[in-house]
Amino acid sequence: MESFLRDAKNSAHIAANLTSRDKNRILNKMADALVSNTQRIIAENQKDLDFAKSNNLSGAMIDRLLLDEKRVTAMANSLREIASLKEPVGRVLEGWINEDNLRIEKVSVPIGVVAVIYESRPNVTSDVGALCFKSGNVAILKGGKEAEYSNKIIATILQEVLEENSLPREIISLLPDSSREGVAKLIKMDKYVDLVVPRGGEELIRYISANSSIPVVKHDKGLCHTYIHENADFKKAIDIAINAKCHRPGVCNAMETLIIDKEIAPSLLPSLAEAFSEKETFLKGDMEVNEIVKMELATEADFDTEYLANTLNIKMVDGVDEAVSHIRRFGSGHSEAIVTENYSIAEYFLNQIDAACVYVNASTRFTDGGVFGFGAEVGISTNKLHARGPMGINELTTYKFKIYGNGQIRE
Repeated sequence: MESFLRDAKNSAHIAANLTSRDKNRILNKMADALVSNTQRIIAENQKDLDFAKSNNLSGAMIDRLLLDEKRVTAMANSLREIASLKEPVGRVLEGWINEDNLRIEKVSVPIGVVAVIYESRPNVTSDVGALCFKSGNVAILKGGKEAEYSNKIIATILQEVLEENSLPREIISLLPDSSREGVAKLIKMDKYVDLVVPRGGEELIRYISANSSIPVVKHDKGLCHTYIHENADFKKAIDIAINAKCHRPGVCNAMETLIIDKEIAPSLLPSLAEAFSEKETFLKGDMEVNEIVKMELATEADFDTEYLANTLNIKMVDGVDEAVSHIRRFGSGHSEAIVTENYSIAEYFLNQIDAACVYVNASTRFTDGGVFGFGAEVGISTNKLHARGPMGINELTTYKFKIYGNGQIRE
């Protein structure tokens, strides 16, 4: 482990000093390599799918794992989009001349060696590798065992391109010991690793946050809500709610609880229930909801659960303040939405909700680096410091001060 991390650290200065032109050229070659190796990737991915099915993983988890020609092409396009982004390194964030006539510049620089621990989705391997490469960082990647074969072939293809361009393969590499013990060793190696980004289950996040001696940017669970206010447009409300829950139930920006004002619940709930029934969504509602539409009774534990499946809680409230109170209690600080035609209520909700992304009349499913114009994201940060929300190439930089003088000495 230490030898591997030492090699990664030693390659950091090479990654940091690549020109923008070279980085973009190599990223486009990586994209081409993914496409030309599509069948290799699909063949290895099938091994992971067979393992998933034999271990009875959920349909949503298998969907996250699946790679086909369309998804491999999307992975390649993501790399091309990352290549097209503005250079994140060397940006002058601030500049001024002080009273000693020193010219001071605050300039963006790479973080260094970034370890990312993630689960399920193998496209994360190429996305995060490319984001780290574009931002001049070394990427150490640790995916889940359910995507072991897929992650290995994707990383191998990226490394082949690095070596073809006379660059060390350690710039993008998989953690050699992917066991729990290996991760436990990794997160103590602050001599070699500058940042750890865990994204995945609640237990994983808690363990790394509690045990890492390396700075951590958490990509915690997505316990997302949509609140339908009494002044909502009913068609918008139904369309947004269905999209937020059913478009891809197994992702972190999917809605887990729908909140509805009691004033409109008798009129709107039956239509909502019918729309969710067509999508085969399993509904759980509080006692007030059950008085209008019968469904399984939701418990307090349900409201604190990230299902990552086609299951939805429904909560009835008496106005915006009760909705905000419920979200403050159960929300994870990821993405929250309100559906309303009342401008004042919309602004009140935006200001009162403390989350990375807060929406008015739109689905929480839009919380995504690609959608935000970042090309992709390392993940959705629920931290408040350094990075928050979709974490793209700019959030993979820190800064240093460059000071230009002309013989000044301090008196």
